[in-house]
Amino acid sequence: MAKKENISAKNALLIFIKNPVLGKVKTRLAASIGNEKALAIYHRLLEHTRKETQTLTADKLLFYSENIPDDDWSNKTYEKKMQESGDLGYKMKSAFSQAFEQGYEKAVIIGSDCAELKKQHLENAFAALEKHDVVLGPANDGGYYLIGFQRLINEVFDNKTWSTANVLSSTIKDLERLNKTYFLLPTLIDVDNYEDLQSIDWLKA
Repeated sequence: MAKKENISAKNALLIFIKNPVLGKVKTRLAASIGNEKALAIYHRLLEHTRKETQTLTADKLLFYSENIPDDDWSNKTYEKKMQESGDLGYKMKSAFSQAFEQGYEKAVIIGSDCAELKKQHLENAFAALEKHDVVLGPANDGGYYLIGFQRLINEVFDNKTWSTANVLSSTIKDLERLNKTYFLLPTLIDVDNYEDLQSIDWLKA
């Protein structure tokens, strides 16, 4: 893919979301509260993610899981794309590759599960990439809610068992083995199960 000459910022925020379909989102949470309530929670998480990202000074690339719908995400604010097929690591690697091939100097990726994520965390992530190779946002479940690079490091996406408690620690081991510097943001809660939900007051309301 050729580099874009008209990118509006040097930074790219990549956002991964699942298309909000009953029975296909927040399945672990749905086991406790049912599919309809889980879908409602996911819609609120999407709204929260949109609110915290829409005014960020960065180009925003939105990656859907199934199809690109006509929805509440503004086409003027978000460049809409499709996630590649494959496991989560391959999907993220491909998204980062697209961003860097488009000419961005720093790229950060998030999902839509982090109820505590604020715009300030994203600003701090891009600031950290001024001095570090990688930035990570640890999640309460042993994974991460954010990862970003100033240059793609493919190895951090290889040989991972995603959605397990050792994803973050395994990623850090990769970075240390490769002699890459990294910065850790505050640990935040990804809402995946009933216990997570109980920790977030505004989602319970």
